[in-house]
Amino acid sequence: MSFIAKASGQLSRSGQIGCYSRNLVIFKSVTLSPRFFSSSYQKLSATVLSGTKIAKKICQDSYRIIQERRNDFPNFQPSLTIIQVGDRKDSSAYVRMKLKASFESGIKCEVIKLSENIPEHTLLNKIEELNNDITVHGVLIQLPLPRHIDEVKITNAVLTEKDVDGFDRYNVGELSKRGGTPLFLPCTPNGCMKLLEEADIDLKGKNAVVIGRSDIVGTPVAALLRNKDATVTITHRYTVNLPEILKNADIVVSACGVANFVKGEWLKKGATVIDVGINYIPDATKKSGHRLVGDVDFESAKEIAGVITPVPGGVGPMTVAMLVKNVLIAAERSYTKQAEPVKINPLPLECLDPVPSDIDISRAQAPKHITEIAQELGIQDSEIEQYGHYKAKVSLNVYNRLESNRDNAYYILVAGITPTPLGEGKSTTTMGLSQALNSHLGYPAIANVRQPSMGPTFGIKGGAAGGGYAQVIPMDEFNMHLTGDIHAIGAANNLLAAAVDTRMFHEATQTDKNLYKRLVPSKKGKRVFTHSMLKRLEKLGIDKTDPDSLTEEEIAKFARLDLDPESINVKRVVDVNDRFLRQITIGQAPTEKGFTRKTGFDITVASEVMAIMALSKDLKDLRERSGKIVVGSSRNGVAITAEDIGCGGAIAALLKDAIKPNLMQTLEGSPVFVHAGPFANISIGASSVIADKLALKLAGRTKGTNSPRGFVVTEAGFDFTMGGERFFNIKCRASGFRPDTVVLVATVRALKLHGGAPDVKPGQQLPPVYTEENVELVKKGCANLAKQIANAKSYGVPVVVAINQFQTDTVAEIEAIKKLAIEAGASDAVASNHWAKGGEGAIDLARSVANTASTQPFNQNPEFLYDLNGSLEEKLETIVRKMYGGRGIELSQLAKDQILKYKNQGFGHLPVCIAKTQYSLSHDPKLKGVPTDFVVPIREVRLSAGAGYLYALAAEIMTIPGLPTHSGFMNVEVNDKEEIEGLF
Repeated sequence: MSFIAKASGQLSRSGQIGCYSRNLVIFKSVTLSPRFFSSSYQKLSATVLSGTKIAKKICQDSYRIIQERRNDFPNFQPSLTIIQVGDRKDSSAYVRMKLKASFESGIKCEVIKLSENIPEHTLLNKIEELNNDITVHGVLIQLPLPRHIDEVKITNAVLTEKDVDGFDRYNVGELSKRGGTPLFLPCTPNGCMKLLEEADIDLKGKNAVVIGRSDIVGTPVAALLRNKDATVTITHRYTVNLPEILKNADIVVSACGVANFVKGEWLKKGATVIDVGINYIPDATKKSGHRLVGDVDFESAKEIAGVITPVPGGVGPMTVAMLVKNVLIAAERSYTKQAEPVKINPLPLECLDPVPSDIDISRAQAPKHITEIAQELGIQDSEIEQYGHYKAKVSLNVYNRLESNRDNAYYILVAGITPTPLGEGKSTTTMGLSQALNSHLGYPAIANVRQPSMGPTFGIKGGAAGGGYAQVIPMDEFNMHLTGDIHAIGAANNLLAAAVDTRMFHEATQTDKNLYKRLVPSKKGKRVFTHSMLKRLEKLGIDKTDPDSLTEEEIAKFARLDLDPESINVKRVVDVNDRFLRQITIGQAPTEKGFTRKTGFDITVASEVMAIMALSKDLKDLRERSGKIVVGSSRNGVAITAEDIGCGGAIAALLKDAIKPNLMQTLEGSPVFVHAGPFANISIGASSVIADKLALKLAGRTKGTNSPRGFVVTEAGFDFTMGGERFFNIKCRASGFRPDTVVLVATVRALKLHGGAPDVKPGQQLPPVYTEENVELVKKGCANLAKQIANAKSYGVPVVVAINQFQTDTVAEIEAIKKLAIEAGASDAVASNHWAKGGEGAIDLARSVANTASTQPFNQNPEFLYDLNGSLEEKLETIVRKMYGGRGIELSQLAKDQILKYKNQGFGHLPVCIAKTQYSLSHDPKLKGVPTDFVVPIREVRLSAGAGYLYALAAEIMTIPGLPTHSGFMNVEVNDKEEIEGLF
């Protein structure tokens, strides 16, 4: 419906006409649709165009559209934020109008009122904050601003996608171009055009005169008229012969800001007049002493004009309505963009033969800028923190933004059969599979891997970026420092270790009274318990919050942890393979007053703090877990935690940035999350729960759409018996996620070893049997593959065997593996040559994984090997019997005592893993294939209460490796181009 009313004498204060009747009015060559008219319309010649009613309909339509959009996006909520600087009365009036219209349209509107004296940079910071807020779709700066603030600079600071006023450079520039495509039209000029449209004015070829040349109205409305093929003349209040110019104007738009400036006699008979002016003139009959008028003398103009807008009630309400419309457009764009399926643009990859070194391959590829990877994934600019050109941290806010409107991607776990000491290529397979899914099959796919420790990088193992044409790049940045997460872990761990020894020292050298006085010092005459102290009081059952109210007995209980030095299990850490730190004596300086203690160092990735970061769901969870770290026991057998020490909050603070996953890419431009790196020997050996959470949403699909569901490909350390078992029973318990498919990596080389071939050692030449065809050895070794397939399937997940192909593998050997894998229960078995050919070499594997995952019931709850309510002995027995194929366990007396202690301390309900050799299903690395009837000796059981599990030692586990005679660091150099060479 359009809204035009014949003037009926006096307008009401709201600008609305008193009564209306529907009529069809023909005026000159302009045909007007049925309108609302006053009963006295015959007395006047001009038709009054009511912006109030048109605006009301626009707001009603917007409200209806918002409700309809919620069918597709249940959380659809357009949001506008208005910044008002100062308290000008006219600005406050306009803001109230915008608030009212927003409310009536179903738009959430917030007004931020700032002091008139606010510094410009503070205002810019506030705008940047709103630009980065994904829930805010429109940002409006209420003009005018105080003189000390640059209006152009401020309006251009608003993100173009949120510039609902249409004032920034992009929108203004596009509007001024013929055929330009501004994201938003300025509200007042667009309101003028909407009024002309409602009046059915055909603008093509008409003479249009705009009075006013401001950037807010005059210039943009002229551009809009010109784009409708009107002949436009821009004038202003000082234009010579303005009345003569207006005599030839079919359309007049006045925005000069002078009350009653345009007289009726200046107008062409039947002209259409759009009065933008807002001016106040004295009027003794009004309570306020003034009344609102436009630029056009309404009383004289209404006798000449054909159509005229009133003031008030004309353009003003339309300005607000167009703002509402722009906010709705902004919200629709935002939600539509979020709903678009992820599309990763692949990098071309030229694979050479023979395959060059890993570092040469990495350096030959030109990566995408990390911001491009983030944009392809739909990560907002405000959600990444760049570390150079090719790596960035990603905010956990991404998950919060996507949680309710995205289904998860398919979750793929890459594990392996029992490996040789040379490794069987799980990381390489993870990269190759991800590249094939992304670059060659068109699925969104994200690889999630651990951050490598620099200990192995400079030791004998080398880097962990994958290899050949399936690796993370840049390789040197991946393997060295990355974004400093491991250093942050080390700082947090060592702070706790220092705090433990310091606390024991102070307790040994102070009375209860002095110890308490120093623990809870008076500051400005007031003593306050910290957060950790309040938790300790709660643990002790002391229901007090005033430090001065504790009794002497309560003070002693609170202040004295009474740690048993022999029970301390927190070691200091360093990210270097330094064998000489395995056992040290601390406290030998004279200042420590003879307080010495034997301890040692671990490699940083063996720290419980690393495991905590890997298993935490968010920063709050990490904070809680950090406080639960058990550092030792009191002499009375009470578990003493980091919270008791007062260190839990500081640990979380040191990890505030480290908890954010690191974003990198593969050689073919597929996204990779690199995060956490818990020691696979004694921990889960997998990347973080947080990285999985983010990736599963980013590669997932918008709920209710049919776009393809993407893939998250992650891996578990060592073989499935160790890494896979911990992945399901520890990591999946923490995350609640369940893999949709397990990819089990096997090699001809490893199967020959399990079939009876001689041992292999890193750095030594392979015996001839490994490079010559021997199908019988392969078949015999497939018993190990069959056991690993059965192990994986016991968790209710299908298995695809990936045969990581080497140049010396023969067709007969590969076919034998395929046949026996299918017979053992694998859904498929596929040869993959990603090391030599990148994603192209893994296309068949990717197709098989995609088909297998998509045919399974989605989002089932994970199945576990054991019930947490069982005893620790029962859990260990279950792992040995069901996973390893052994007869049972044999507990040392130490292990028995520890299990009893943990049970008494309340930790018997935790899951458990077994630290043993990765080179056999059993505890004995010499037992290859599928040994049976063995008993696993459990020497010791250790607690990681913060991480949420226990681990039993079935062998001597070095938690800080040593360096070999010829170490990896010997090959590393920096060339004249400042490039790192020699990494492998």
